Amino acid sequence: MILNQFLPVSKADMALLGWETLDFVLISADAYVDHPSFGPIVIARTLLDAGYKVGIIAQPDWRDAASIEVLGMPRLAFLISGGNMDSMVNHYYVSKKRRKRDSFSPGGVMGKRPDRATIVYANLIRQRSKSVPIIIGGIEASLRRFAHYDYWEDRVRKSILVDSGADLLIYGMGEHQIVEIADFLNAGLEIQYLQHVDGTCFMTNAIDMFTDALILPSFEEVSTDKRNYAAAFKIQYDEQDPIRGKRLIQQHGDRYLIQNQPTMPLTREELDWTFNLGYMRDYHPMYKAAGGIPAIQEVKMSIISERGCFGSCSFCALGFHQGRIITSRSHESIEKEAIQITEDPDFKGYIHDVGGPTANFRIPACENQLKHGACKHRQCLYPEPCEHLNIDHTDYEALLEKLRAIANVKKVFVRSGIRYDYLMHDQSDSFFYTLCEHHVSGQLKVAPEHIDEIVLDYMGKPSGKLYGAFVEKFEKVNTELGKEQYIIPYLMSSHPGSTLKSAIRLAEYLRDIHYTPEQVQDFYPTPGTLSTCMYYTELDPRTMKKVYIPRTPREKAMQRALLQFKNPKNYDLVYEALMIENRKDLIGYNGKALIHPREKGQGDKQKHSTHQKRISPVKKTKKRR
Repeated sequence: MILNQFLPVSKADMALLGWETLDFVLISADAYVDHPSFGPIVIARTLLDAGYKVGIIAQPDWRDAASIEVLGMPRLAFLISGGNMDSMVNHYYVSKKRRKRDSFSPGGVMGKRPDRATIVYANLIRQRSKSVPIIIGGIEASLRRFAHYDYWEDRVRKSILVDSGADLLIYGMGEHQIVEIADFLNAGLEIQYLQHVDGTCFMTNAIDMFTDALILPSFEEVSTDKRNYAAAFKIQYDEQDPIRGKRLIQQHGDRYLIQNQPTMPLTREELDWTFNLGYMRDYHPMYKAAGGIPAIQEVKMSIISERGCFGSCSFCALGFHQGRIITSRSHESIEKEAIQITEDPDFKGYIHDVGGPTANFRIPACENQLKHGACKHRQCLYPEPCEHLNIDHTDYEALLEKLRAIANVKKVFVRSGIRYDYLMHDQSDSFFYTLCEHHVSGQLKVAPEHIDEIVLDYMGKPSGKLYGAFVEKFEKVNTELGKEQYIIPYLMSSHPGSTLKSAIRLAEYLRDIHYTPEQVQDFYPTPGTLSTCMYYTELDPRTMKKVYIPRTPREKAMQRALLQFKNPKNYDLVYEALMIENRKDLIGYNGKALIHPREKGQGDKQKHSTHQKRISPVKKTKKRR
């Protein structure tokens, strides 16, 4: 059933559809935006297409349990999503200070959702009903499915299934699981017997029947012993594969968390279907008076072309959520969406992005991955590309050419992230030239993250030399094309393994390329990532060797300041870092100095102004416009 209108948010909406009761009520910590970039709505429309009646309660008042009853009790289950972001990441900076803006709420106003939204909403439901099944999913639930380190409380928390009291947890993207679960519930199977659906987790009192499972260290063990935590994470990390992955068990007190094997990713045909479910492609009209939902602006004129990522950066949880197997949409499906975008009244001729987790991953990593699963102890790109890796931009290049030819399209940009190492290892330069000629908006954002080889090793990122070669090639190609375009590198400070020496090396690199980043991202320990495991345990779970962790606020501030050493406000921190590392050679007036010496009577102030316009790392002799 395709419903070419917004799903019901009130009893009045239900009456207009002739629905007396709903099969499922979906509660989301985000405002209701009916767009395929918003995961909760994809699940809702997937169920609708399967013949089930679904209503949306977006951002209920968590201080009033009655707010979850505005659509009545569902016939089959409540569904809960923490939204497109973990609610704690949504609320707090890495400094743990409260953010002032929530892009997923009306008018960007903060305070429309609680901390740990999934747990709070589930507990609200249990206050009103002890019997209605509760199913949780989305990024918040998915990445907190095991006992996990929680950065905001600085401790290991139990599985979110325990704290929420939910009956079932769907991890990953969820379309396969939700329809299978709905059909079983609709057939009369009680939710406590739904223990066989791939891509789900549940709690149980006995494990005798699960003879094929791997046993993880228990919650009690991982919360009191960091080596046990690292060992448990390594098993979880290794088994997140739908072909070779095994069922996992982790004891929590006198109960057991069971994770069934990951589900297979959608096929191309299924992914095309997911994006053709009658989305309104806008926020619900009820938010218009509040100024709408800011997050829609980032995606309304953009196209998701694939899912999955075999890049496996240590600080990214994509492999733990979407998996390493790439599924891409057909050209026909994407062209159809592009035409829809051109018909939007707000369309100005520009498609802002065509990509996904990694824009230029359009094909699976290799044939072996599809037959036997992703390699357990080997990455596709790091430290060097696997000999079996398929490196081919032909399909992506052809897709972008078709999109450029659509009537009323002036430009098609690629902004969701290019893996420059994958691009550099392509034997053909055709896509490199196409990218620079047609799909860069003057600036290409890429993510080298760091330049120090030790830090890059912990990050699972390619060498700094390869990034340098990419910058040179980018300059060469643009010169040949007669274009003046620039690379904007994303950089990260204070990642596990990064010392003050590492940060100084990166500062020296930035000095040499005459580039001062406007923003620097401190490493943010979020659930589900290898880097977060390193941060908490001070161990690399891949080797169980010790990892240096910049943990104190002062050292983090120094590392961040070194990346913006030209900012006068950072002078004291940069000076302190250089003195600690005995790098007085970087204090002076020569071309190698990061800062000038302090002058007598000037206190902590520099003599000269260190304000400087950002200089492109591509065109070193020209200032950015």
